[in-house]
Amino acid sequence: MPSYPARITMSNRALITLADALRRNRITLGTRWRRLHPAAQALLVLAHLHKGETYADLAVGFGIGTTTVFATCVKRSSCWPRWRRP
Repeated sequence: MPSYPARITMSNRALITLADALRRNRITLGTRWRRLHPAAQALLVLAHLHKGETYADLAVGFGIGTTTVFATCVKRSSCWPRWRRP
């Protein structure tokens, strides 16, 4: 499981659900590779959404560029599965 150098209380289910959605999206798009694997992308997106971390702080924490963080957060946030309400 990927780690991020900050204290974030978040459910493991949310991380796994988003990572699975990202994997399915990669298969659908036929993407060959990304800088981060789906679990790390999910953690990055959830850290941004949950904690409000800046792109620069996330870039340093994950060891990637701020442009990569921006693209990941913007593009991958739309992969979040739509929950069905009863």
